[in-house]
Amino acid sequence: MNMQTPSGYSQGSAPAQVAFDRRELSVILSVYGRMVAAGEWRDYGISCLRDMAVFSVFRRTAEHPLYRIEKRPRLRSKQGQYAVVGMDGQILKRGHDLKTVLRVLERKLIRVVD
Repeated sequence: MNMQTPSGYSQGSAPAQVAFDRRELSVILSVYGRMVAAGEWRDYGISCLRDMAVFSVFRRTAEHPLYRIEKRPRLRSKQGQYAVVGMDGQILKRGHDLKTVLRVLERKLIRVVD
């Protein structure tokens, strides 16, 4: 008898690549939509790699990403699997809860009104 594993899974039942689930994407796209409405962001890209998933945010398509929202399941028990990384590679916020980590981006929406 020949047993085949489902596509996307290896013999150890771990996914072949890391991806954002529907709940995570809903939270990320909620923040993204508010920033687009404010005129701060214009484009995004999603990368699903073997050890991490990345949601990159761009001001213009041809530029380097302004921010990267990363999911690294290996860091789940240590520093937290979610991180927001700035353009220069500096980690702005890291943690276990995605909504809490994304608050660092929402501060950009708060402006002084004259």
